[in-house]
Amino acid sequence: MKKTASAAFGFSVLPSYLALGKPDGEGNVPPSQRINLACIGTAGRANSVIPSLCSGGHAQVVALADVDANNLNSQKNQERSPDAKKFKDFRVMLDKMGDDIDAVSVVTPDHTHYVATLAAMQLGKHVYVEKPLTHSYKEADNLMKAEEKYGVVTQMGNQGHTSTGSEQFKHLVDKGIIKDIVKIEAWKSPSLWFMKPEERKNGFPLKMSDVPGHVDWDLWCGPAPMEEFCKQYHPFGWRAFYLYGLGMLGDWGAHIIDFAHHWLDMRLPTKIDAITMEDHNQVIFPLVTRLGMHFPARGDKPPIDLTWHDGAGFEPDVNEKFWDSGSDGAKKKPNLGGAGTLLYQEDGDYVVHRNSHGSASRIYPRVEMMKYKDDIKVAGPELDHLQSFTQACMGNGKTSSPFSVAAPLTKVLTLGVVAQYLNENLEFDPETETFKGNAAANDLLSGPAPRKGWEGYYESV
Repeated sequence: MKKTASAAFGFSVLPSYLALGKPDGEGNVPPSQRINLACIGTAGRANSVIPSLCSGGHAQVVALADVDANNLNSQKNQERSPDAKKFKDFRVMLDKMGDDIDAVSVVTPDHTHYVATLAAMQLGKHVYVEKPLTHSYKEADNLMKAEEKYGVVTQMGNQGHTSTGSEQFKHLVDKGIIKDIVKIEAWKSPSLWFMKPEERKNGFPLKMSDVPGHVDWDLWCGPAPMEEFCKQYHPFGWRAFYLYGLGMLGDWGAHIIDFAHHWLDMRLPTKIDAITMEDHNQVIFPLVTRLGMHFPARGDKPPIDLTWHDGAGFEPDVNEKFWDSGSDGAKKKPNLGGAGTLLYQEDGDYVVHRNSHGSASRIYPRVEMMKYKDDIKVAGPELDHLQSFTQACMGNGKTSSPFSVAAPLTKVLTLGVVAQYLNENLEFDPETETFKGNAAANDLLSGPAPRKGWEGYYESV
């Protein structure tokens, strides 16, 4: 009868989610409530990013781009995006499918974040890009300018920035519980291969090998110099190399110092000290890094000295006055974990500790924390980091880590990497955004000159 009636009156019976314009009980969402998503990079971290962006049915993948054919044609991609068009080159994808794309995710090695992100923004596409935002200081600055120019929704993948932990940190700052911070210790345990003595390579350059048939090595290199292929570069080891990644500081620094940098309005450092660079060379990052950064006063906020330590011996010492006392009166050192920050006031009665990502902050000793027990627990955001991006693309709310927030943080990370690479103490002028009296360091602010065919992305935003 439905078919007969439909034929007689010249219309079709529509599914309820289309007819009523709202999600049905089976998870189907009308086109007006979802975005068309193109994904640049489809494996590794993308296996979490893509499903999260599409959660709730508010985004559908219409295009995939990956320089590795095995990644592009993986069973996961086939199952979750069977109708998506596939491309090797993201530039071809954007050229051919630009009219059908609303937003783009960029989950690639650090050295190609910038070109893929800017190309999408120049077409008016919203962009979600993994951390660190870019591979160089100038690239981060360019993307911040591009965000203002093109007016698109942006979000960097430091997912803890949209979390209960982030809301709590902001609340503690607003209430004056975290205030007058003068010293920050930040650390990360040795979790990547280049931070393990037995896995580091003693000879450079590394042993090269034939390019796998499923990898387009030219496209993988993108704007970076096209060196010979090494199996340690792809699919994941690239993060260890200055040429392609930002090491542990760029990888985890975006999660560890994010809250303090943003909510304490730390801005840019004026001094970066290369305290320890164990097994230093200019190919892979140090076995152990200790960096010092001095951030000047900002209005009524005092100067801050931040120390970053990754690798062996990472855990900072904690003054015994901040330890908890057991029932027997014995003092017990806080368990700080493998990643985090300690924030100190000058001559304060307590120290603020938090781990990384979206984790909450604690106050030591506990007796001091109990004074603020009503402020420690706060409500979290309604949406997570990726869902908030999808909704913002549809005009519902804003993202918490747009490029205006992510780029200044990324600039700090890249300044630290310059000090790692040169193994030198540096002075930086935030007004001119240049190093003082160090031409080699200033050259590194822009990174390597782009290869032929990629120059256009660096000429203007």
